[in-house]
Amino acid sequence: MAKKKIHIENTVRRLRFNNNEMTQLELADLVGISRQTVVAIEKYKYTPSLELAFKIALAFNKEIQEVFFIN
Repeated sequence: MAKKKIHIENTVRRLRFNNNEMTQLELADLVGISRQTVVAIEKYKYTPSLELAFKIALAFNKEIQEVFFIN
């Protein structure tokens, strides 16, 4: 039986704009990553580690499932 690849989506871009229009660089600095990594996450080209996903959720004061989800 073939394994189905899981596609994880996120609300990072929307949360940034709803959080005083936080820039990608501000979020990156807050969680300790590069701005390019934020770009990749928002474009679904990079799935963050569990630790980073929690850091991002905490940066927005959200539960992790409010930020990352399977669609």
